[in-house]
Amino acid sequence: MLANLYNTAKKTRLTWIKTLLLSTAVCTSAIGMSASASTITIAPDKGGMPVQDYLPDTVTYDPAIPTPESVLGANLGQWHVRHDQLVNYMYLLAQKSDRITIEETGRTHENRPLLLLTITSPANRDNLEDMRKTHLNVLEKGNTPASDAPLVFYMGYSIHGNEPSGANASLALAYYLAAGQGKEIDTLLNNNIVLLDPSFNPDGLSRFAQWANMHKGKQLVADSNNREHDEGWPSGRTNHYWFDLNRDWLLLAHPESQARIKQFHKWRPHVLTDFHEMGTDSTYFFQPGVRSRKNPLTPDENVTLTEAIANYHAAAFDAKGQLYFTEEAFDDFYAGKGSTYPDLHGSIGILFEQASSRGHLQSSINGDLAFSDTIANQVTTSLSTFKGAIANKAAILDYQAEFVNSTMSMAKDDDTHGFVVSASNDSGRFLAFTNLLKQHDIAFDVITKDTSVNDVKVKANNAIFVPAEQPQYRLVKSIFSTQTSFENNTFYDVSTWNLALAFNLNYTAAEKGDMRGVKRTNIESFDGTLANVDLPDVDEDAYAYAFSWQPYYSPALLQTLLEKGVQVRSSEKSFAAVSMDNSVINFPAGSVVVPTGLSQPNNIATIIRQVSEQVQVPVYSLKSGLTPSGNDLGSRSMSPIKAPSVLIVGGEGTREYDVGEIWHYFDTKLGLSASIVEQQKLMRALRDDSTHYTHIIFPNGRYSFSEKENLELKRWVEAGGVAIGQKSALRYFAENDWLDIDIVGRDAIDNAFDESTLSYGDGSALYAKKLVAGAIYEADVDTTHPLFYGYTKDTLPLFKTSNMIVKNEYSPFTTPARYTKSPLMAGFSDTAMVALVAETPAVIAEKQGRGVVIGFTDNTQFRGYWYGTNKMLANAIYQSHFIR
Repeated sequence: MLANLYNTAKKTRLTWIKTLLLSTAVCTSAIGMSASASTITIAPDKGGMPVQDYLPDTVTYDPAIPTPESVLGANLGQWHVRHDQLVNYMYLLAQKSDRITIEETGRTHENRPLLLLTITSPANRDNLEDMRKTHLNVLEKGNTPASDAPLVFYMGYSIHGNEPSGANASLALAYYLAAGQGKEIDTLLNNNIVLLDPSFNPDGLSRFAQWANMHKGKQLVADSNNREHDEGWPSGRTNHYWFDLNRDWLLLAHPESQARIKQFHKWRPHVLTDFHEMGTDSTYFFQPGVRSRKNPLTPDENVTLTEAIANYHAAAFDAKGQLYFTEEAFDDFYAGKGSTYPDLHGSIGILFEQASSRGHLQSSINGDLAFSDTIANQVTTSLSTFKGAIANKAAILDYQAEFVNSTMSMAKDDDTHGFVVSASNDSGRFLAFTNLLKQHDIAFDVITKDTSVNDVKVKANNAIFVPAEQPQYRLVKSIFSTQTSFENNTFYDVSTWNLALAFNLNYTAAEKGDMRGVKRTNIESFDGTLANVDLPDVDEDAYAYAFSWQPYYSPALLQTLLEKGVQVRSSEKSFAAVSMDNSVINFPAGSVVVPTGLSQPNNIATIIRQVSEQVQVPVYSLKSGLTPSGNDLGSRSMSPIKAPSVLIVGGEGTREYDVGEIWHYFDTKLGLSASIVEQQKLMRALRDDSTHYTHIIFPNGRYSFSEKENLELKRWVEAGGVAIGQKSALRYFAENDWLDIDIVGRDAIDNAFDESTLSYGDGSALYAKKLVAGAIYEADVDTTHPLFYGYTKDTLPLFKTSNMIVKNEYSPFTTPARYTKSPLMAGFSDTAMVALVAETPAVIAEKQGRGVVIGFTDNTQFRGYWYGTNKMLANAIYQSHFIR
């Protein structure tokens, strides 16, 4: 319209001015119309409720205490709370309330604060430390507490970040404890202590809050197919490195778990809650779970008390008409879960599972499920936990004393006096193991004189004895267990977690007579250095430098040198060399040599000295390239190692846990910066001329590429690339002839089980028998193969988490590791499955043109704690050039 006005008026200036005025009037009129129209709004579906609507109306609330909605600017449940908002509110409550003490117990990988609120009456706050010490002192002695002793509650929420109803409920609970007035609150806080951990997993919670909030419209969409309810990869369930933190209570691979366990042992609570979510079509679950599936080291009285408290959850839900269930589906077996770890310490761990809205509103078989509904249920069971525990307070106080006394009685009656664990010539793995024991308050002695116990030879100050007779007896028995038969063979998670096998350390169970004459000192009074590493001086005039590949952190030393521009060689065979002090040093195959005659950084000696001290790996200064045995340092068997450029395939189709475990190993144990590229973008990355990838890792997952892309990938390998696959990625390798293997099909597994005498009701039990949900298998390994450089024994414990079985035509040149004839070492596997796995390949490596394809049947980085197999992946990166 303005263009037409201009063309009409352009003949005269006056007319043009009139036109401008007219056009201005038109625009003003249009703007006015627009402004008028903008006052018409469509009412949004807000969702959420004021905090007091979540709470009992039998309590009044102090108006001086701010409500969540007054701080958030929205009702609780209207939006998914971000972790920074949660932190802000908790600090504000601590500032306003004389009942709350707040502390930062640690930081996440993404530098978010981990908070713990200690909440009790003002009269108790000045006496908190004395109350804590009295509680621990009574517990340590196994005495019966005074009748007026406080219960200590540890209320923990949302260890899975995309199960956010718990963390959001913690806002309401914190307000209730800070602002509530009346007899109900007085009974709770005058006589008890509440520890509130509002978010077990801040990084995951923040990731999911961003997802849910960014997909929320003015009108809430309940359709389960809506993008809001179909979370992207990686999910918010996991932490920064995509680990499941509810499997890390024992393993402590992450700072969130380390901080939490420190507080757990600082307080040793009577009750610990663990709030989760489950499928949208479910209702609400609270423990007890299946009694026969609890950890056998957990007393039956624990389940009985859990049942007693459960009656209060049931009563609360009955009053609301809320559907729920108990004593099915979930177990309490694995010691590394939030509801089981406390059970092995005399606490009552309670699991809660709420049907998830996975957003703000989602349809289910029970009707539309609102986010606010899920929060309300978590608040309800938080309060019923207080009510049920207080009603059973005398029994709970007595239970902890009985637990301590029965534990010591069990320890005295046990024929196993304890466990001897050797450093096995690797301080890296050994010290990581002993550090884990310390964090769990497990007592141990340092063996201070060379000796031999059963078949384990130990060196002074390089071995420990873990006595069975100690307060942590139950946990000690758990972490050294080699049990293979169980009352109930259905497991929600893994069936074993033997830490000595995980770290691949030589160990033995010892009876009392075995330890007679073995000199040892408790670690608390030991004044030496455990597993001390003697680092030789780095001589600037050396002909070359060399270090063994056996120490756990040797790959990290190598990676740092490569990044600093140091030229290195690795040795295909073992050799001996003369050091600057004329001593002869033996180096096994895979050892790394740094010749000073090559073009090296000017400060090469300083670089090596600093890195050696950092990772505690000895580097020896060599006098000559002429060796007394083995190949000389200038031999062609001393092959150059180039800095790797590693790509990890991730994204949709891959399992985020497995991708995260590989990333975590590279990032925190090697110092290797690997690229994570989504599967659908892999080919674009390979075609990028600016980057030349040397290795591609295919983690556990489903892979689908076009025929053209498959051919392109194969050509990349044949041109010199190294393709590494783990677990189900081997199916892709087999289908595309990257590896000459067959994957045992489901029919073969089905045929191994006799179904002739079974009924329909036996289906679940049969299914469980066909699983390998988490067991330790033994493999024969060829230590002369490049993938097993750095290993000293010809057998290796592997952690198996699937029933995938690989078969091939055995060749020592392509199959460097096979499961043994009787491979099951610990955990449950049906005898039929064990027979199928026996003597099948555990590791396969084949040449493809100038490249190499490597397949690992199992996960070499399982949950960040299976140190014993980590070097297999390091060898695939740094030593695979020797594979022919």
